[in-house]
Amino acid sequence: MIQQRSQLQKSSQAGLVCSPGGQGSPAAVGCRRVAARTSKQRYVCGRGELQITASLIRRDDVHTVTKLPKPIPRDSIRLGLPSKGRMAEDTMQLLKDCALSVYKPNPRQYVAKIPQIPGVEVWFQRASDVVRKLRLGDIDLGIVGYDMFQEIGDGDSDLVVVHEALGFGHCHLALGVPMGGKFANINNLEQLRAMDCWTEETPLRVVTGYHAIAKRFFDQAGFEHVALLTADGALEAAPAMGCADIILDLVSTGVTLKENNLREIEGGRIVDSQGVLVANRRSLTERPQQLLPVLHELLERLDAHLKAEQFYSVIANMRGESPEAVATLLMQQEGLRGLQGPTISPVYSLDGSASGAAAKHGFYACVICVAKKNLYPSVKALQKKNLYPSVKALQKIGGSGVLVQPMTYIFDEEPLRWQRLLAQLGIDEAAAGNDPAAAAAVLASNGTAAQEAAPARR
Repeated sequence: MIQQRSQLQKSSQAGLVCSPGGQGSPAAVGCRRVAARTSKQRYVCGRGELQITASLIRRDDVHTVTKLPKPIPRDSIRLGLPSKGRMAEDTMQLLKDCALSVYKPNPRQYVAKIPQIPGVEVWFQRASDVVRKLRLGDIDLGIVGYDMFQEIGDGDSDLVVVHEALGFGHCHLALGVPMGGKFANINNLEQLRAMDCWTEETPLRVVTGYHAIAKRFFDQAGFEHVALLTADGALEAAPAMGCADIILDLVSTGVTLKENNLREIEGGRIVDSQGVLVANRRSLTERPQQLLPVLHELLERLDAHLKAEQFYSVIANMRGESPEAVATLLMQQEGLRGLQGPTISPVYSLDGSASGAAAKHGFYACVICVAKKNLYPSVKALQKKNLYPSVKALQKIGGSGVLVQPMTYIFDEEPLRWQRLLAQLGIDEAAAGNDPAAAAAVLASNGTAAQEAAPARR
């Protein structure tokens, strides 16, 4: 059973006061527990202060909203984007790659437009506020990191993840445990939980900016005595200062952890994160004619670009007796089969006569898609998976004049994520077909039927 706040301290706002340079628990640094004039109870040692802002019980804070007010009616569609940092830069680059330009005449403004999609307002907000305003319905769509969605969204059923892999902002939330001291032989989550030093008086102190995620994680992992602490930055320094035992924070490369004598442990990786596109379910169901066509276009643009990023277009001339014979040669090579198969067409050249007529000479142009390889970090250039081997394979089977081109978009018949969204909204794909307007009409009729049935049920 998770220790309740009342078991750890007498007040939900109690504090832990200890020496910044101390090590271990309050008792280890000579702290004494005193009763304040109010109902608070705290540890005092006379030097420095560290507030315990949360323990493993649910409380009414900014992450807990019991009943959300309805947003003010409006006609515009609002898209929330991060206003600062790497997430903001990567989001803007992604939209640019999808041929969506965000027009903001004044860099100090927080509202912009996307000329390619009329009627859409772009609102620049802190990433945490993007999620909060999505929950309230003040914005309809938002791009944020999945970590922030999990923390602030807190399982809200009104939030729908429309696209879960936008391909930027890759990182993960993980525990950072000191390399030495009493943690030297702690290599996994079970060993951390089993340490006999965690008691009601000396709980495991975890400094983090992700309290909602931390509460769920430690609850599910079976920890009984945990205190969650807050810091505005430099979390990695807290264990060395004696302010906390471990940290829970975002990890990208792991270099910062190592440089501060911290390490990850098995079972301590909590959430994998990257950019996601989130929608407000109420906005989708109450204004489907406005939002669904826009969302469909966004999904098509995003998926077409993100899929194209994985491939090169390779064109080569090959000798062969027929298009079928050339296609057979290509299909026998695993890296040369393309998406659905190669495209083969005859190559014409002059026949050498005085009239200069075009003639076939047994050459065929082959067009295929070749998958990318991973990013080559030293030159920051994208190489392609199987590209060089594919070129050599083409040459071995008679290919020449090999051209390699980047791809911009690959449009499928219908984005799979659009079909998944229709299912989440309870829209019959057969009835909606591939038309977002038809899907909106189905959703609108479903909403009207539900409203007409409500008085009868009452």
